[in-house]
Parts: sequence; structure tokens; C-alpha cells
Amino acid sequence: MKPLRDEDALVKEIARHFLPSRGRQLRLGIGDDAALWEPRPGFASILTSDWFLEGFHFLREKHPPDSVGWKCLARAASDIAAMGGTPRCFLLNLALPPAATGKWLKRFLRGLRRAAKSVHCVLAGGDTTRSRRILISVTVIGEIREGQGVLRSGARPGDLLYVSGTLGEAEHGLRLLRNSGGTLNRKTVAMRKHLYPEPRVELGRWLAERKLATAMMDVSDGLSSDLPRMCAASGVGALIDPDKLPVLPGVAADSARQLALHGGDDYELLFTVSPGNLASLSAKIRKLRLTQIGKITKDLGVRIIGNDGKLEPLRAAGWDPFRQENK
Repeated sequence: MKPLRDEDALVKEIARHFLPSRGRQLRLGIGDDAALWEPRPGFASILTSDWFLEGFHFLREKHPPDSVGWKCLARAASDIAAMGGTPRCFLLNLALPPAATGKWLKRFLRGLRRAAKSVHCVLAGGDTTRSRRILISVTVIGEIREGQGVLRSGARPGDLLYVSGTLGEAEHGLRLLRNSGGTLNRKTVAMRKHLYPEPRVELGRWLAERKLATAMMDVSDGLSSDLPRMCAASGVGALIDPDKLPVLPGVAADSARQLALHGGDDYELLFTVSPGNLASLSAKIRKLRLTQIGKITKDLGVRIIGNDGKLEPLRAAGWDPFRQENK
């Protein structure tokens, strides 16, 4: 497929994959200077944005274009899920080199469209330009009933700490991808988790509607980096039991534990629950496992039970774009 000849052709190609992009709340989508969004009465709007950059978040020679399209939206939608909300529409800002406006773009848009259908989120508009590398920015607008939003700041001492799914899968998938010799087995659990993460929208909404979670966020940079952010927002500390971590099966125990503690890109939900609400919390929600991994403490800082049974500080060693070793 030949590269597109100009920006108008690029916009038309994007629109072709998503039109008509209108609904009851999105009164005007692609085709004008801006979109018109009308929130429903009794609901608050949630806004979030996320970068997805070639050479930093994905490798053009390694990552399939459809997975880039899927993941750039799934990452942003996960932030909406982390507050208990529902994604509704999104803006796509896309900077491309001319060589990526042909076959690569078409496959990218297919993956993006599948992700949009998966979370019932429509394209409202955005912007396009030219760049030497592929740069993607996605803004998602979601909604939640007034008073139901779950923040990071609601955890209290004595609350129990839970996480959904399995931790460390996506990081393990990334390592498999980097070591692959050009052939990808997208069906392996770890590879699928890395390439096509699923934002936990249904779980977040379920917890918010029932007011079960006192605090919540998604695990995007790794448990050791994300949990301290929740604790700081709530003015509390946390204690982790490493034996309770939902680790990746089939991997050496020590490696699996390190992946669970420090691996990023899982987009699972990390949330706290009051002991009084435990009876209303199932071990699984629609086949998605929920695991208690520790508790919230009044002593500040995040600690973990060491091999000798003593409490040790948990060092934040997850993803940090400004940390030297990540470069």
C-alpha cells in the first residue's frame, strides 16, 4: 500500500475507519473544528490523556501495528477504569513519518478500532502532523455518576489491599518480544497481555457502583512504583505479603516475584477495601481473579515481608521515564 499523498488524505483514512462517530452525548465528532460533547445529567466527566511514543513505549520493528493501535487507547481507558468510570469518546493526536501512512497506518487503525469497540468508546476528533518518528497522544473522556468516583486518596489504616488479575505478565511478554527472532506467538498469555492489555472497566465500575473500594488506581508503572503514589495521596503506608502476590506461573519463583513487584504495563486495578465490606467482595468477578496482597497501615511508607520474616522497605523499581536506567 502506497503512502498517503497529503494530510487531508490521512484524515479521510482515519475517518473511514471510525465514521459515523456520533451518539447521544457526542453530538458532533470528526469533520469540524472541534467536537461537541454533552454529559448526561447526574454524571461527572472524567478526562485523561496518554502518550505512546516510538522507540520509548513501542518498537516499530518489533510491535505489530494493530497492537500499537489497540494499546494506545487501552492505556488511556485504564485510567478511566481506575476511577470506576466508563470511557465514552476519545481524541487521537497522531504524528507520522510519510513511510508509515500506508500499510502501517491501515493496520494501526484496525487495532485502534477494535479497542474502541471493546470499550464502547467513539473517536471524536484529534489532530495529525508529520514527524520523523511515530508519536501518538490519546485523550479519553469518560463519565461516572456524581459521588461514585473512586480516588487514590481514600485508603485508611486497616483497609485490605487487593489487585486484579496476575502481575508481571506484561513485563515478561516484553522480554519475550525483545528476544524474539522475528516470529511472534501472540497467543501466549504474557505476549497477549503485553500487546493487547485489557482495561478493567467492568471491574472498576462494579467496585464503584457498590462503593466497595475505598481507594483505587491502575498498575501501569509496576506495583512498587504505583502503590507508594496511592499511599502518599491517602497519607498512609502499606505492608505487602510477597507470598500472596498473584505471580506468573511457569516462571522461577524469584523472577516471578520480581516481575510482580516491579513489572509495568499490566493495567490491573489496585484497590483497598474496608474489612466491613469483605463479605460483599468475591474472589472472582466474571472470571477475573481478585487477590488480597497486603494491608494499609498508619505507619508511612511501603514495606514488604522479607525472607527472614522481618519487614523491609519496598524500593520503587518500576517504570520511570526519567530514571537513567530506563533510557
